[in-house]
Amino acid sequence: MADVRAFRDAVTEWAAAGTAPRAAECAARARELAARLRVRTVVLLEGPSDFAAVETLARRRGRDLGAEGVCVLSMGGAMSVGRYADILGPAGLDLRLTGLCDENERPYYDRALERARAPRRDVFVCAKDLEDELIRALGTARVEEIVRTEGDLRPWLTFTRQPAQQGRPVHEQLRRFLGTKKGRKIRYGHLLVDALGPGPVPAPLDELFARV
Repeated sequence: MADVRAFRDAVTEWAAAGTAPRAAECAARARELAARLRVRTVVLLEGPSDFAAVETLARRRGRDLGAEGVCVLSMGGAMSVGRYADILGPAGLDLRLTGLCDENERPYYDRALERARAPRRDVFVCAKDLEDELIRALGTARVEEIVRTEGDLRPWLTFTRQPAQQGRPVHEQLRRFLGTKKGRKIRYGHLLVDALGPGPVPAPLDELFARV
């Protein structure tokens, strides 16, 4: 696991490198780690809440993605996908690229993968976003129960009383609520996946795991 984190860190530093010498140094480090760890696939995710959900589902399914040569990577925003596709795809480390994206962010992924000459078929699209998919899979009553269990009932009730939330479906209120406090989406990324039980997993997540 530590080695996979080192590869992930090297790739992140490479993507952010502002000078050619620094980029070359990060690229060499990432290439060496990719070869040593036999990394074959990178899962490109928009942010840390998606990362939390994917990591939790991997644990639930008994899969050690790092040992399988799969690196799960949070890019810090969908607009970064072009840079990551360039350095990880055919023109860079020549790794297989897959991932999840929100419905509205699909054009960023499509353009980035096309430019990088990487297949687009292995990127799976969430209806609106992953939180939307998870709330639909669990049902609003179950998600509200998790909110209560986690001690978030008071802020949840305060949120639902706001004028902007009046008349909105509970599903949309919950989806918006998860993004109203820093770190909440990450925490609930773990919690909602853990709560899925043996029932159906949202299709984009299930399809992603079937292809890695």
